[in-house]
Amino acid sequence: MIEPTTLQDVLRITPPRFGDHRGFFSESWNKKRLADAGLILPEFVQDNHSLSRDVGTVRGLHFQSPPHAQGKLVRCGRGRIFDVAVDVRKGSPSYGHWYGEELSFDNGVQLWIPAGFLHGFMTLEPDSEIVYKCTDHYSPDCDGAVKWDSCGISWPIEEITPVISEKDDQAQSFDRFETPFVYEATA
Repeated sequence: MIEPTTLQDVLRITPPRFGDHRGFFSESWNKKRLADAGLILPEFVQDNHSLSRDVGTVRGLHFQSPPHAQGKLVRCGRGRIFDVAVDVRKGSPSYGHWYGEELSFDNGVQLWIPAGFLHGFMTLEPDSEIVYKCTDHYSPDCDGAVKWDSCGISWPIEEITPVISEKDDQAQSFDRFETPFVYEATA
């Protein structure tokens, strides 16, 4: 199932699961099935997989600038996360707006987050894993971050001190961010 979100171009994708007494089977990525449903995504060139041990771990808000901007198809392989996209396409009607969705092993929901969006997540269970496909290779020269708490996001766990990396702790605030992305209206 492919569903729009409150942010234009960010999509919620839920692949079907087929279960029996042993568990379930699901095609987490099937280019042909998505194309048959009318969704043509860019080519994926890299898969990433990360583990966050503690509840309240925040990773992000990350982006890769052009010419190596990345679109991401994100899912949770184990546990639960609150996944977030923030529109940073200059000229977009939803510039600065965010969308968050709980992704979990149990719900199987994925988010398609195209280039031009910040991306981050917060873990809601210990030992949560995130698995995502990328449309471009990692490029240290294009790597960037915006401070996780500077975009007005309503994070689901407010009563704990988040576990964050030094890089993310020292990231620029959203009000100082000069976006390298430009909105291109689609038909």
